[in-house]
Amino acid sequence: MAIQELGEGRLLIDLDFQHTPGLIGSYLLPEKDGGWAVVEVGPTTCHQAFLEGLAAAGITPVEVKDVFVTHIHLDHAGGLGALVDSLPKAVFHVHEVGRPHMLDTSKLVQSAARAWGPMSDQLWGPVLPVPADRLRALKGGETFALDRGASLTVIPAPGHANHHVAFFDSALAAVMTGDGAGVLLQGSTHVRPAVPPPDLDVDMLLSSLERMRSFAPRRLLFSHYGPADNAVARLEEAAERVNRWVAVAREVIQKTPTVPEIARALEEDDLALSRAEGEPAIQAQRTNAVTGYEMAAMGLLRYLTRPPPRHAGPA
Repeated sequence: MAIQELGEGRLLIDLDFQHTPGLIGSYLLPEKDGGWAVVEVGPTTCHQAFLEGLAAAGITPVEVKDVFVTHIHLDHAGGLGALVDSLPKAVFHVHEVGRPHMLDTSKLVQSAARAWGPMSDQLWGPVLPVPADRLRALKGGETFALDRGASLTVIPAPGHANHHVAFFDSALAAVMTGDGAGVLLQGSTHVRPAVPPPDLDVDMLLSSLERMRSFAPRRLLFSHYGPADNAVARLEEAAERVNRWVAVAREVIQKTPTVPEIARALEEDDLALSRAEGEPAIQAQRTNAVTGYEMAAMGLLRYLTRPPPRHAGPA
């Protein structure tokens, strides 16, 4: 089981998603009064890998006191319910909008089945509910005490999803981005936007990137996957790539507003950048395992063609 030390006692567990290293990570942070906090747990299919990672790090399950997720998409939080018994002392923290869906996971399961079809169970496994007395709601802005006087601050970061948050660890001066700053696998030369349906909001996403930037981070800790230096430059790059893909999608929609055509154009744009930067073609294929072009095309088509919000006229 791969464990990466990040400094200041922080650790990264590779959750070995689909038996492939470097796709989904879980971060471990030592807390103020002993015990550990966890950020991201992956899907239920990564349950055993998560527990093995804890053991490899020398952490017993009863030492885990707080579990945080950036949002409730199944590759980040699908495994929460399966951990309730495995982490008997843990409290689970999700955004207040996502909390009802972790109490009753039926809509999550239905949504996953629509998106992934017969592959859903193989990818994510069962999505079990979390008991109400173990589940806490986040609004954004909360601060939790970590060891050595450090703190973990919850950053409101909607856009990728309306219930998305990020986390700032003051000890590392690092933002744990979830999907809010896109995907950057180890070995990739550039960020790929994570812009899926159903509730993508590009304006909110760009504002969230600026909010992360306001913390002046030195590092980003991607859920997909791992640490990246030059954090402010990477956040600026993430915004540039989102704007670029919006422009690409908008141009295609004017001619052929279909998911396959938009996905093809996004792939061509992404691979052209990869070639220019000397990134091996295999990297794009690896990134597809956690954020594919078709899903991005679906998100952008929905976002760019939905009716504008109605505003009440004068009384």
